[in-house]
Amino acid sequence: MTAEAKQLYLKKVSLRYKKATKKQKSRYLSEAEEICDYSRKYLIRILGAREVPQTQKRGRKPKYTIDDGFHLVRLWKLMRYMCSKRMVAALPLWLNYYDCPEEVKKHLLEMSPATMDRLLKFSRTSWRKGKSSTKSGAFIKSMIPLELLTERAPKPGFVEADTVVHCGNTMLGKYANTLTITDLFSGWTENRATWTKDSDAVLAKVSEIRGAMPFIMLGFATDNGTEFINYKMVNYMKNKKNGVVKFIRRRPYRKNDNAHVEQKNNTHVRQLFGYSRLDSRELIELMNDIYKNYWGVFNNFFCPVMKLEKKVRIGGRIKKIYDKPKTPYQRLIDSGFLTELQENNLKITMQGLNPIELHKSLEKKMSLFNACLTKDQIMGGNEETKEQA
Repeated sequence: MTAEAKQLYLKKVSLRYKKATKKQKSRYLSEAEEICDYSRKYLIRILGAREVPQTQKRGRKPKYTIDDGFHLVRLWKLMRYMCSKRMVAALPLWLNYYDCPEEVKKHLLEMSPATMDRLLKFSRTSWRKGKSSTKSGAFIKSMIPLELLTERAPKPGFVEADTVVHCGNTMLGKYANTLTITDLFSGWTENRATWTKDSDAVLAKVSEIRGAMPFIMLGFATDNGTEFINYKMVNYMKNKKNGVVKFIRRRPYRKNDNAHVEQKNNTHVRQLFGYSRLDSRELIELMNDIYKNYWGVFNNFFCPVMKLEKKVRIGGRIKKIYDKPKTPYQRLIDSGFLTELQENNLKITMQGLNPIELHKSLEKKMSLFNACLTKDQIMGGNEETKEQA
């Protein structure tokens, strides 16, 4: 007899055993001892045990319902997988455009970052790591001062730049690249795609981003890659006609020196286009359309960023203290450094935006992009890559 069958048998005998006389109990015990092959003392404890009524689960009752969790996950995806601390700051803005019951909105606004992390635990996914194609510059490096970020940027205009390659698992052949420029003061970030990383292509996109930013570029910091460390870039930054920009570089092999833009490589590039090999030149125009008209607007106007205020040593560990999360748009408006025209242009742009509709439009563009990417992969990708491989 299986253990499950024995337990079922004893459960039925137990009901009769408790109501039986002493002589009947002895007979039941002898029968159960023969059938189940248990000791008599053990059977006395089992058959005579008092049933303990089931009680409610101890502890506090759950405050947040399944509906709260459903809408939290949905908003998290609409916000493009924002971290919980930034979500807390973004929800008051986003809920003005998001359609859900008032009770759910109330609960979402009451959630702490720790609660959001707990509810989002099973929805989060990990991201892979990509390749780096940074090559150090030559003698030209001596013309560009090496300077570390020892103080906060005093006002908008001091930016960091970096590039990301969309080469997949091999760096053979030609493929798309993304240029990222982020403002140290506000976190305002712009991305542009290029087909290669030669000096002319990168310089053209730097110039384009400079004109698109809602403030004047004052400082330009990069790593030691040859796409930045070249004579054309140096001459462009020194050109008085366009406005002189302070051009500096960070220490080689120290990614944390350029940390503000390095972290954007994940949040603003990899989380959007992933790690696939983009070796079709026709994709560049579509990528730039997404970056300029959807993705950049989405992040700069509706996604709060946190800035490190100070570090405090507590025993053997260091605690980082951040300021209140704000969107780059809010930081620029509150800064007081923008001209009246720059501020009015930003406010006019903001009035015509809706984050939910913007996300839907972005999803449509990404569906089109993925369809083109799939078609390109089916056709075999870049012929030049095949020949070189």
